[in-house]
Parts: sequence; structure tokens; C-alpha cells
Amino acid sequence: MDNRIAENPSPTRAKWRKVAYGGMQPGFDDNHTDECFLEGMVMNANVVKRDMLKVMQDAISISQYLCIVVLVGLVWTYTLRSTLDESSLLYLDVSLLGSGFLVLLLTEEMLSLNLLLHYLLNVFFFTTGLFVLAPIYQTLTRSISSDTIWAVTVSLVILHLFLHDYSGSTVTAPGALKNPTLTSSISLNASVVASVFIASRLPSRLQVFAIMLFSLQVFLFAPLVTYCIKKYSFHLHLCFSFSLMAVTLAFVYTLHQLLFVLLLGLLVFVTVVCPYWLIRMQEYKFEINGPWDEAKLCFDITD
Repeated sequence: MDNRIAENPSPTRAKWRKVAYGGMQPGFDDNHTDECFLEGMVMNANVVKRDMLKVMQDAISISQYLCIVVLVGLVWTYTLRSTLDESSLLYLDVSLLGSGFLVLLLTEEMLSLNLLLHYLLNVFFFTTGLFVLAPIYQTLTRSISSDTIWAVTVSLVILHLFLHDYSGSTVTAPGALKNPTLTSSISLNASVVASVFIASRLPSRLQVFAIMLFSLQVFLFAPLVTYCIKKYSFHLHLCFSFSLMAVTLAFVYTLHQLLFVLLLGLLVFVTVVCPYWLIRMQEYKFEINGPWDEAKLCFDITD
């Protein structure tokens, strides 16, 4: 009799498979990975290499709008000091409105006659509403001290600058696909409230109407005009921006030399120092992507 013991072959271990669903695989832990797991690791796949000159050119748009807001503040100051009267403000309003429509006509290719009439009708209703509401604006903050008004106005202007959409315009053409963001709407509302606070400190109804019309023209339509200029010609955008900076610095210098130094330093900081910091920080950016990342759609889902 053969006493050899028949040996049963040991069961072979199932091969580990990479599956998204299905639970645990027999013989493997839930967090098991094989030797090829790190082969799909990619480092710095989405890091954008930025050019210093390109970033500085983009930063010019921020400096440009800073100068626009500073010019609005100068007009507020001269009006409160009675340097600018009602007639000067109204002439300024008409000049800005005419210049804005002229720029739109020259730079906007899709501007039709119907769209132009739509804008003119909106301006008419807008101006009429401001004129009717001017007495209310004049007495709106009569019970509030002037120090509180100045402090709140400065805070609102700073909030407006921080939340402003520097890549486009809050006011868009009818039927535009891009809607204003929440932050840009908050920024616009902050500028409107600041304008109301300044107008409430003026003595006459006509001055209130003129300063409100000026402020809302700038805060509502200046971003649209500058955006159209930039889209039409980038070289024209650069010339306009540097000219605006020079004019703003000249007016600020006549008002106060310390403010001139502060504004000049701020423009240099925004246009030169901040882009340099951004370029330098890119050298320390380290991003790892691999099989552990969530799946991302490679197409847009539209209605």
C-alpha cells in the first residue's frame, strides 16, 4: 500500500484589480495598492508658467481703475470745498456721457442702432430718476455726524476696490451670456452708497443731482468703456492707462504732495511689485496629481 500522502495544491491568490466600485477584494486590504500605483503620478501638471511682462500688462488694468476712483474722489473733494459749482459739474457730466457713447460707437462692432437707442432710453430714465430723488438724497443723512459719513464713505470705497471685477464690466449689453458676479454687484452697490453719502453733504438740490450723476456715470459705465477700449486695441488701452495715471498724479500733486507720493507708491506696488511677487511664488508651487484624484469632466455641461 502506497503510504504517500497526496498533497492538495494551495489555492492561487487572486490578482488585485483596480476598480472604482465593488467593495473589498478577497486577500487584499481596502487601501491596498500595487507596484504600478505611482506610475500615474504627475507633478505640476496644472501649474501655469507666467511671463513677467504679461502679468505687468494685466496689472495695468487695476492701476487704471485705481486712478479712476482717485479722480472721483478728487471731484468729490473739490465739490465739497465749493471749488466746483453746479454748472461745472453738469458740463462735466455731459462731457463724460458724450465721450462714453463716442468710444462705444468707435470700438464696439456689434453696437446696432436699436442697442444704441436702448442705451439712450435707459440713460434718460436713469437721469430723470436721479433728478426726482435728489431732494431725498440731500436730507438722507442729516442726523448723522460728518465724521461718521467720511469714515463710512472711505470704507465703502475700499470695499468697492477690493471686490471690483477688474477683468470685465458689471454693465453688459442686453443678451450677454456672462452675468455679473456676486462680488462685483456688492462692489457696485458699495460705490453707489458712498456716492449717496457724499451727495447728502451738499447744500443745493442741483449739486446733489450733478454729483450723483457724475459718480454713477463713472462707477457704472467707466468699466464698460475701458473694457471696450482694451478689447478694441491693447496698445490704445496702454496709452489711455498711462495718460490717465499721469493726469491723476498731476491733480493729486496739486492737492497734496504726500498724497502724490502715496499714490505713486501704490501704483508702482500694484504694477511692478505684485507681478514680481507672483512670478517668484510660482517657483515654490508644488502640485501632485495621480490616480487618487477625483475624476473631472473634460467638457462643459450646458442647458
